[in-house]
Amino acid sequence: MKAICVFCGANFNGDPVLKQAVELLAEVMVAKNISLVYGGGKVGVMGLLADAVLSRGGEVIGVIPQFLMDKEVGHTGITKLHIVENMHQRKQMMNDLCDGIIMLPGGFGTLEEFFEVLTWLQLGLHNHPVGVLNINGFYDALLTQMDVMVDQRYLKPANRKLVLTSADPIELVSLMENIDIKPDEVWFRDRNLT
Repeated sequence: MKAICVFCGANFNGDPVLKQAVELLAEVMVAKNISLVYGGGKVGVMGLLADAVLSRGGEVIGVIPQFLMDKEVGHTGITKLHIVENMHQRKQMMNDLCDGIIMLPGGFGTLEEFFEVLTWLQLGLHNHPVGVLNINGFYDALLTQMDVMVDQRYLKPANRKLVLTSADPIELVSLMENIDIKPDEVWFRDRNLT
């Protein structure tokens, strides 16, 4: 992997375990010469991660819509900052610039970004590994909900396996580097959806 897109919060709750995980993720990425692609913010977990990668000499590529730049939340000290028109263009460009995707703790926006690219993977629109850095069990309930979706036959087991999970950034990046991505899209191929 040459670049990992990280979805994370524009807020930071002060959790020292999360801060330590952010620092370790930055260390792993820079050691493996993996660029950071992210939402371009200087605030919250986004800002912590960008600064952690920059402080280690890594490359940081941000993608931010103009309306957020106008609110002065854009990080102007990163390697490259792409300013786009809207949130959809932001997600599309972030996905286009990366080889893998990681979700850190965040709110609605983080979940929305994660589930859109996960859906794109399920539909075969990209083949980037997708991981959840589950710090302090932050996403335990969400991961359990995915298992409920499988149990109740709304999600294929093969597609549930597309979501790699670890609380350890080193292990998560390793899992992403070694996954053989095989979404089950039989339901899609066998039906005329037009």
